[in-house]
Amino acid sequence: MTLSWWRHTSGNSKRRPMPGELPISRSPQRKHNRKRNSDFHSTCLDMRTFILILSSVLALMHFALGDDPAKHLFILSGQSNMQGHRPEEAFTPTVEKAFGKSRVIVVQDALGGQPIHRWWKQWKDPAGERPEQMGDLYERLMNKVKLSIHGQKLASVSFVWMQGERDARMGWGKLYEKALLGLHTQVAKGLPWDATKMNFVIGRLSDFDMGNKTYPHWTMVRKVQVRVADSSDRFAWVDTDDLNDGKNRRGKEIKDDLHYSAKGYVTLGQRFAEACIEKIRSSEP
Repeated sequence: MTLSWWRHTSGNSKRRPMPGELPISRSPQRKHNRKRNSDFHSTCLDMRTFILILSSVLALMHFALGDDPAKHLFILSGQSNMQGHRPEEAFTPTVEKAFGKSRVIVVQDALGGQPIHRWWKQWKDPAGERPEQMGDLYERLMNKVKLSIHGQKLASVSFVWMQGERDARMGWGKLYEKALLGLHTQVAKGLPWDATKMNFVIGRLSDFDMGNKTYPHWTMVRKVQVRVADSSDRFAWVDTDDLNDGKNRRGKEIKDDLHYSAKGYVTLGQRFAEACIEKIRSSEP
């Protein structure tokens, strides 16, 4: 009987006690260990789930917001022919096409009939005297610039300058080169930006008074503008000799005028933009 009972139960892991044998009880410690292991595995699963969800949320936020790209800053200033230029006609669309709308900041501030000392703060007249109004238009310009770039990272800075008519008229051509270079450095310092890495695009005076009849230093200022532009790989000058013929913005026919035609201003913006783009791309690593 005993042998028959053993054969019947030998394949059963849950062995019944033999006659007269006390039942085998399971250890309370083993039950506790199994529960602890179960809790541990459950916690690990919860942690993995949390990490997966967090990673997904961060990835979605990155995709939605994107990286804030560094901007290309373009500062446009000068007197009447810069004032007559409208960036939205050609300049801004051209640089936005080249670099992307989200990567471009264009700031323009200009005032007609003004000499360069309204921008450059270190200017002195031939007698060594300092004028009353000096650097005020620079401050006005830079206030606009700083508001526009607040909180932004900059990839490049290009300073576009269309001025010199008033200095040519006043006979201050011999002072113009120092003022032009000084203004470039002053703008870079005011940002602040490394002056050696700031592009400088100069609109050369047109062919309005090549005989120096009413503007005695007209051709002198033209030569200075070209000389300064040729002094650095970061500098360039733009030709305006063909921009002052045709109909002006009031519809009047003009020829070799002090100011440019309506189409001439559009072309000016295009040329400024192309010169800036070339300088930016040629300096990229």
